[in-house]
Amino acid sequence: MIQSKVLKGFRDSLPSQEIVKKQIISLLERTFSSYGFVPIDTPVLEYTEVLLGKGGGETDKQIFHFADNGGRDVALRFDLTVPFARFMAQHYNELTLPFKRYHINKVWRGENPQKGRYREFYQCDFDIVGVDNGDSDIEILMMMYSSLQALQLKNVSIHINHRGLLNSFLSHLQVSVHSVEILRTIDKLRKIGERETINLLIEIIKDEQKAKKIVEFITPIEGEEPFTTIKRLTEVSGGESESSSRLLEIYSALVDLNMTSVIVIDPSITRGLDYYTGIVYETFLNDLPAIGSICSGGRYNDLASLYTKEKLPGVGSSIGLDRLMSALEELGSPLFEKNSSADVIIFNTDKQSKKLYLDVAQELRSYGVRVDLYVSDKKINQQFKYAEQNNIPYGLFVKEEENLLLRNLSTRLDHSELNRKEIAKLIKEGL
Repeated sequence: MIQSKVLKGFRDSLPSQEIVKKQIISLLERTFSSYGFVPIDTPVLEYTEVLLGKGGGETDKQIFHFADNGGRDVALRFDLTVPFARFMAQHYNELTLPFKRYHINKVWRGENPQKGRYREFYQCDFDIVGVDNGDSDIEILMMMYSSLQALQLKNVSIHINHRGLLNSFLSHLQVSVHSVEILRTIDKLRKIGERETINLLIEIIKDEQKAKKIVEFITPIEGEEPFTTIKRLTEVSGGESESSSRLLEIYSALVDLNMTSVIVIDPSITRGLDYYTGIVYETFLNDLPAIGSICSGGRYNDLASLYTKEKLPGVGSSIGLDRLMSALEELGSPLFEKNSSADVIIFNTDKQSKKLYLDVAQELRSYGVRVDLYVSDKKINQQFKYAEQNNIPYGLFVKEEENLLLRNLSTRLDHSELNRKEIAKLIKEGL
């Protein structure tokens, strides 16, 4: 007999988990749509060269790729951003710019599984393509904030930075030739700490003093006023530039929007992927610092250049749905309170009445009620147990055409002498 098991880093999703996931996705989709964003989808499999064109660093090693039956080198998408760049290049003439999209689906990475992180997981991406300005950067930040609010997440911090400032600083230090490796190393700062980051930088640039200066540059000064931070970073990176002006523009707008209570100017935020070129974001739950960033992204003005000569600047962010679900559950989110598979169960107490049961069930469904018609002939106590295990709040006994009894299965309160429409109204109003 074949053993029932799944691969390491993969998992099944039970109904209780899937119901919550669908609720979260619904809330996010409602938020994305409120900003005028539209949904898209792309294939699970892409040509490997499409995905690896500019993935960057560790992702290249973690990608699942293989030869298909036709000998083509194909791979499972590791994020939703790179396929989106290919999508934009391929469908450029069919779309209106600026193009605002969202995409919620699975991605795959061969990384080491840990709490809230798997090899197969969902991402929720939202992007604006076709413009390079502060307005689009700000709108993505607003979407991030609105999404967290929709999920009733309170104590959050959105950390922002501009890659251009760090690039200017590295040029000022005359180590920009190593910028890709340096940025990937800095991205690990939260995981490995300051001392280990310095050691890794020394290995790269062979200069301890410069390594320490880089870490000093990216280390936030506790209690420093944000405008002061921007000014300091501007000065040590060689003076005013397009990068510093953009960061200042964005933060000033966030002040006007009363969002600064959740915004942190954080020079250590770089994002590990190579394709980011401007503003970068990462979002943290202050009550669960160990879980890491739950929403991150930034500007990528050159990514589509791998696939087209058209200039397609973009900015976007991605929510890791599985990690977010782990966090919401740990924080005791009301989304994880008992979720029912149906609003009412029609008990099966008479084999001769099955046609009537079906008729009642269909009419209640037409009124927007979720109905579970019990399809087995088991004893009534087992039917009650089934309703309890599935968190179904109401039970309906159907005796005759107009002899219906509705019971609140928690309070045992009964309602009789009601027609079907009245029963539907009571159920939807919660009795």
